Amino acid sequence: MNTSFWKSGHVPTLFAAFLYFDLSFMVWYLLGPLAVQIAADLQLSAQQRGLMVATPILAGALLRFAMGLLVDRLSPKTAGLIGQVVVILALACAWYLGVHSYEQALLLGVFLGFAGASFAVSLPLASQWYPPQHQGKAMGIAGAGNSGTVFAALLAPALAAGFGWNNVFGFALLPLLLTLALFALLARNAPQRPRPKAMADYLKALGDRDSWWFMFFYSVTFGGFIGLASALPGYFSDQYNLSPVTAGYYTAACVFAGSLMRPLGGALADRFGGIRTLLAMYGVAAVCIAAVGFNLPSAVAALALFVSAMLGLGAGNGAVFQLVPQRFREEIGVMTGLIGMAGGIGGFLLAAGLGAIKQHSGDYQLGLWLFASLGLLAWFGLHGVKQRWRTTWGSAAVTAARV
Repeated sequence: MNTSFWKSGHVPTLFAAFLYFDLSFMVWYLLGPLAVQIAADLQLSAQQRGLMVATPILAGALLRFAMGLLVDRLSPKTAGLIGQVVVILALACAWYLGVHSYEQALLLGVFLGFAGASFAVSLPLASQWYPPQHQGKAMGIAGAGNSGTVFAALLAPALAAGFGWNNVFGFALLPLLLTLALFALLARNAPQRPRPKAMADYLKALGDRDSWWFMFFYSVTFGGFIGLASALPGYFSDQYNLSPVTAGYYTAACVFAGSLMRPLGGALADRFGGIRTLLAMYGVAAVCIAAVGFNLPSAVAALALFVSAMLGLGAGNGAVFQLVPQRFREEIGVMTGLIGMAGGIGGFLLAAGLGAIKQHSGDYQLGLWLFASLGLLAWFGLHGVKQRWRTTWGSAAVTAARV
């Protein structure tokens, strides 16, 4: 990464966007690593457990659109401050009052959705500072906050085993409060921000067919990443009888791979083109998920395939958002919200669907093969639009970025 990138934007804001996204993703994902322990105490079925871990994903998906509106109408920094305060208050209540029923766990998941909505804040906050040729790197670094899922997967099950899972909510408050202070101090809105859009402009964006393509592509890459991240602790526990802590370690390896590859995926897209990078990543993810669907007898072999799939999905996340600012430069706030919402909905359907399929069929095979099929469908869809994209908004005459 050359020095022109670091000089072209505002590094403190980029760091603040990453940190906010990172810690927000940690708590957004928190119910996933705790799912086995919570389900045992609350006596939840596999389907209820799947819906519990999927609820924050769905809430975050829907709230991303709302946060996108706040970003556009107020500012990215103001929207970020509001979202962080809501999450801190929700976790404080859960820690102090306790979570004693399935319904209360679902309610907490709804409020944790505000943490998932950080996506619609941190990416525009960073993106608006950087020129087109550096969008992949800037969006990749800000979006590397996916790595917060690693901390949750590594630490939450062990803390729950030592102190009780309800106290994990209290431990999470400490880094969140520090992040709130740093975000307030370091983050700055870009001086050249797009003007606020009227509601008709949002409806117009949905009328553009490229909006739907990007929403579908991201529902597979990001939906696959967060959906698998939420389901894998239960998968490794059910399929291989691993303890919650060991299942958390296996899951942490998978989500670390996906998180690591998001900024690298953006950089690869800047170097080789977003379409070419995304096509390769869809192929990798689809093949690996289809292979693990054969119910391998070895947990290590399954882990290796999931790690490979998450590498592809993580890089795909970065590649999608190298392309989005080229196509929707003036609508980046609302499009980040819409596309992020689609990604969250994809993650909800995957996590909840895997739980339901496990409940009714006895294993995860059909769910994994269905998701692999969606990866192939995304590959063919992207291949079908690449020529049009490269000769219109992605041509060299329109943008300096490689599409």
